Amino acid sequence: MAEGATDRVRIQEVQILSQDHYVLRKYRFEYRGRDGTWRPVVRQVYDRGNGAVILLYDRQRRTVVLVRQFRLPALVNGHPDGFLLEAPAGLLDEREPAEAIRREAMEETGFKVVRVEPLFAPYMSPGSVSERLHFFMAEIDATMRDGDGGGLAEENEDIEVVELPFNEALAMIGRGEIADAKTIMLLYHARIAGLL
Repeated sequence: MAEGATDRVRIQEVQILSQDHYVLRKYRFEYRGRDGTWRPVVRQVYDRGNGAVILLYDRQRRTVVLVRQFRLPALVNGHPDGFLLEAPAGLLDEREPAEAIRREAMEETGFKVVRVEPLFAPYMSPGSVSERLHFFMAEIDATMRDGDGGGLAEENEDIEVVELPFNEALAMIGRGEIADAKTIMLLYHARIAGLL
């Protein structure tokens, strides 16, 4: 059976359409519906690799540490300036999720976190993107700040570190000022879990 095939899916052809920054593939496959009928289907899948995201929170100060950075897809899809307020995140790059997110937290925010709490690992846009995103939380305090953050220049990152009161971050979701799905999920998880 071909990779990704099941008793209801028979993959017939995979064609690479683009392999620039990430990989875009075109799949031709047969799909067996609930009525037993096989149908030909063509879909494109964007493969950017799996990633991880973390909410850094200071329980004593009731704050969260987020980052602001430019996102071209948001700009071209109607965001006023393309600068999104987000939880620190990045690709796994062949690393274990917990290791990858500790590295990203340090690079983006300057916080050196050792203990991270895994939460869940959903598919973020399964209709067209293969990415699975591993969600984490970590409690921090000022003594854990071991650098400036800001991202890596060699990766063209220009990241602003932003610390916000937790209740203000929640209010910003309602006002549309935090529009990043992964960040919204983490903030609401923290509220439901009663962490802040």
